[in-house]
Amino acid sequence: MVKQRLLLACPDQPGLVALVTNLLAQAGADIHELDEHAEAGKFAMRIVYSCAASEQDKISLLMHQTSNADWQLRIHAADHKPRVAILCSQEDHCLADLLWRFKAGELSGKPVGIWSTQPLHHHLADAYAVPLHHTPVGDGGMPVHERTLLNQLDGQVDLIILARYMRILSENFLQEADVPVINIHHSFLPAFIGANPYQEAHERGVKLIGATAHYAIPELDAGPIIEQDVVRVAHRQTPEQLRELGRDVERVVLARAVRAHLEDRVVVWDNRTVVFG
Repeated sequence: MVKQRLLLACPDQPGLVALVTNLLAQAGADIHELDEHAEAGKFAMRIVYSCAASEQDKISLLMHQTSNADWQLRIHAADHKPRVAILCSQEDHCLADLLWRFKAGELSGKPVGIWSTQPLHHHLADAYAVPLHHTPVGDGGMPVHERTLLNQLDGQVDLIILARYMRILSENFLQEADVPVINIHHSFLPAFIGANPYQEAHERGVKLIGATAHYAIPELDAGPIIEQDVVRVAHRQTPEQLRELGRDVERVVLARAVRAHLEDRVVVWDNRTVVFG
């Protein structure tokens, strides 16, 4: 027996759960997890099931024959390991955390490379045996930088993670990359979206700081939110202490978002998400 994951998003209509589960039953599949959500004429469902190895292709064929242009359908083996590119700049706390989690098996993917705008992170690349590519933003600016990235990625990745990558990717890059891009934002969006959020938070005397992980879209920091969290702070903490706490929550929030995506738990509806637990 092999274990599979099915993720479906489509217009809502009566009988969808019965339709999908009956197709699985016809193929002799055993359902282990089923979660679904319907709202405002939309329907999403995630199923984890096991079946005989000989039935995998049959189930995929039946589901794709049943689906239509309005359906978003993904079927992956439970041990599927998407190829992941990690982009970063100077700060390495999110990079180090992700690499450790991938190696420890907490994240079900394969990092194929690190792309850094700074000549740093060799120690991490060597420690985790992940190729490091130094891709500075030179005289040609972001257009040349992005073309270099696209040429090196060469369509060979399934996910791009921006692990404190301090550049703004263009709409053209996102279209040509044609894979999901997950970004970690160092504040609890939509508050304090500028370049120095912890100083702003300190000046405003906030009692909560946080982090937001979202899919990148052409509009800056406005993509569908996958995960958020906050930590309480007090008036005695300096901006640097807030940054330290912020780095902690950034690591956790980014890891949760990446895990949810890699485990086929995220459905995007317009500019919001359904994230199955």
